[in-house]
Amino acid sequence: MTEPTTRGGVAWWLRSYALLFRWALLRLRFVVPLMVLIQIVLSVGIVVGFAFLIPGVDEDPVAAQYLSTGAMAIALIAVCMAFAPSMVSQQKTQGIFDFQRSLPVPRSATLVADATTWVLVALPGLAAGMLAATLRFDLELRVSPLALPAVLLVALTCVSIGYAIAYLVPPMAAQMTTNLVLFFALMFSPINFPEERLPEWLASLHDVLPLTYMAQAIRDTLAVPAEGVSGLPFAVLGLWCLAGLATTQWVMSRRG
Repeated sequence: MTEPTTRGGVAWWLRSYALLFRWALLRLRFVVPLMVLIQIVLSVGIVVGFAFLIPGVDEDPVAAQYLSTGAMAIALIAVCMAFAPSMVSQQKTQGIFDFQRSLPVPRSATLVADATTWVLVALPGLAAGMLAATLRFDLELRVSPLALPAVLLVALTCVSIGYAIAYLVPPMAAQMTTNLVLFFALMFSPINFPEERLPEWLASLHDVLPLTYMAQAIRDTLAVPAEGVSGLPFAVLGLWCLAGLATTQWVMSRRG
C-alpha cells in the first residue's frame, strides 16, 4: 500500500488510524493478556464476591440487577479510566508521548486507535461478568438495541476522561488520581447499589459526575425499565466525553 499523496483526506485518516491501531496492539502485546485476565477476575469477582456481602441478594432482584450491571460498569472504568491512563503515564516517562506528537498523523486518529484498543481489552471481562451474573442470579434481561451504543459510549467516556487526566498532570500524580477514581467508583458511587443509600450531599455530587450515568446507561439498556430507556445518561456522558476528548486533543496538539 502506498502513502497517500495528500494529507487531510479520509483515506489519510483511515490509513493513519489503521497503522496507529496496529502499533498500539504491538506495544501492548505482552501486557494485554494479563490485563484481560485481571479484568475478567474483577468482573466475576464483583458479581460473586459482593453477593456474599449483601444479605438476601438472591431474593432481591433489584439488588441482583444493580450488582450484575454494576460489575460491567466497574470493569470498563478499571480498564479505560485506570489501566489506560497508567500506560499513558509510562509513555510520558519513556518519551513515547513526545514521539507520538511528532508523528505526521491526525491527533484524532491517535485517540480513536487507543480507544479501540482499550474497548477490545474490556470486552472479555464484560462478557464474563454478564455470564457470571446470569448463572449466579438467574437474571431475566430485556436487552435494548441501545445496549451496544451504551457500552461503547461508557468506554469512550472513560478513555477520554482517563487520557485527559494522564495528559494534564505528571505521571505519578496521574496514576494516583486514576486509582483514586477507581476506588471512589467501587466504594462510594451508586453503581452497585441504589443512589438512595448515599448521604444527600454525596448523591447530589453524583448528579453531575459521570459515574452514576455510566452504570445507569448500561443497566437501563440491559434490563429496560417499564418507562423505557432514559436519554439523560447518554446526554451527560456525551458532554463528559466531548470535554475529555477536547482536553486530550488540546494537550496533544500544543507545542512544548
